[in-house]
Amino acid sequence: MFERSGYAADSAAPNPDSVKENRRFLALWTRCLAGDPTSAERIYAGLVELYGEAHRHYHTLNHIRHCLAEFDRAAALMDHPDAVEMALWFHDAIYQPGAHDNEWRSAELFRQWSNGRATPAFQRRVHDLVMMTTHQQSPRDQDARFVVDIDLSSFGLPWEKCEQDGRRIRAEFADLRDDEYYPGHLQFLRVLQGRPTFFFTEWFQQCYETVACENVARIVTELQAHGYN
Repeated sequence: MFERSGYAADSAAPNPDSVKENRRFLALWTRCLAGDPTSAERIYAGLVELYGEAHRHYHTLNHIRHCLAEFDRAAALMDHPDAVEMALWFHDAIYQPGAHDNEWRSAELFRQWSNGRATPAFQRRVHDLVMMTTHQQSPRDQDARFVVDIDLSSFGLPWEKCEQDGRRIRAEFADLRDDEYYPGHLQFLRVLQGRPTFFFTEWFQQCYETVACENVARIVTELQAHGYN
């Protein structure tokens, strides 16, 4: 958990489902926006390029793929599943480690790329859902709760995968010393621990609540054992 990782960004790795993934996005974009296939292809290519940036190790297309897999399991429970899926595609489109406006810039990128094609209502809904992934406020509606839970669902993975994701996130802050990085990370984990429940939706509580709480408690204990408070 505490070693400086040498992970390379994994979004560029060949994926056997890439064609299916491409078609999925094109169908979503053309379903939700008045756009021709050429523009949809251009938007998809732009997202792939962004998620493939060299400084990314966790916030790559693999994270989006994980989010979409979780989305597929729970989509029938959402009020506006297309808006949720679009928000998941865009929520980390802009990512500079340590920047405080990544989510806002990602939401604004969707607004920019969808101008003249999406309805204002759909733009606002996606924009608001992307902003929920700042995890700075409690979600007030069902779709927002699902977006927040999906974004943090990797905490509910088996320990080895959860710990590996933690090392990938750490690798994105390679310019920071451990004593600069881990106190802030510990503070975020304690905020998660302070919630009445880790997940906001009953679906994710049933799927991952126990494991997520155990994983977070283990990470916190390890950080404290290394002298972080």
